[in-house]
Amino acid sequence: MSIIEQCVEHCTVCPHRCGARRGIYEGDGFCKMGIRPKVARVGPHYWEEPCISGTKGSGAVFFSGCTLKCVFCQNYEISANHVGVFITPDQLAGCYKNLESQGVHNINLVSAAHYIEAVLQSFDIYKPKIPVLYNSSGYESLDSLRRLEDKIDIYLPDFKYSDNRMAERYSNAFNYSQVALAAIEEMVLQTGDIKYDKNGIIQKGTIIRVLVLPNHTKDAMSVLDCIRANFGDSVLVSILGQYVPSGEAYKYPEINRKITEKEYDKVVNHAIKLNIKGFTQELSAADEQFIPDFNMPSNDYFNYNSTH
Repeated sequence: MSIIEQCVEHCTVCPHRCGARRGIYEGDGFCKMGIRPKVARVGPHYWEEPCISGTKGSGAVFFSGCTLKCVFCQNYEISANHVGVFITPDQLAGCYKNLESQGVHNINLVSAAHYIEAVLQSFDIYKPKIPVLYNSSGYESLDSLRRLEDKIDIYLPDFKYSDNRMAERYSNAFNYSQVALAAIEEMVLQTGDIKYDKNGIIQKGTIIRVLVLPNHTKDAMSVLDCIRANFGDSVLVSILGQYVPSGEAYKYPEINRKITEKEYDKVVNHAIKLNIKGFTQELSAADEQFIPDFNMPSNDYFNYNSTH
């Protein structure tokens, strides 16, 4: 099955609603991307939360481009520099099938928001038989999320900031806190409470990631307060200590270092005080060796034998 791709004259798929014209391969909007997905890596990924990666890995598809411009992004090579190869929705469906054949626990769509049309088309071609995970910055349009209902089993959003001034300074995102909260509310509404299989691998639910930034523990704690107040025990929270100054973080002295053990413990202890359930990291995870190698996916991943 082939999909006819059409240019978009007025794109509003993300909260920027920039009204950009998007051609097949490039666009003039915030993300600078066209409508055809650009993919930087496809393969089993073993460094997600334990209930996601398990023993067989998470079947990750890393998309190029992003709806944010985080100056410290660890995936800066693909989010800002747009490294990757163009694939069709047919080929994206082929990626799902190939990953399934390797025995991964789930299909993990990493930063797919700006390719929502192609993702929906790929599901029309082939819907994976294993859980589908949507790995997100949290800066999502409600309209786009509602189109994903019944297609996504697990949401994995970031909740990056409670202070919108930080969001504007570090991610060029306006009203981030309000947008992310509304988006996560929609995600939780769609997935319901956390559900596992008999081996402890997540099958349904929402896990919220909170990245601790240097010199900004107060904001991380405020994010935790917001999560607890709005979602209670219906979500899990993953407190990340893996921050490594990447991209253009060197231009911002206050975040141009790793976090300290004291900073991380302060945030974790606050989560314990709030009785938040979830995950913590060893600070040894703050190492460039854990940043994925964005080698281009091989053509073997793109084969899809249509049964339609």
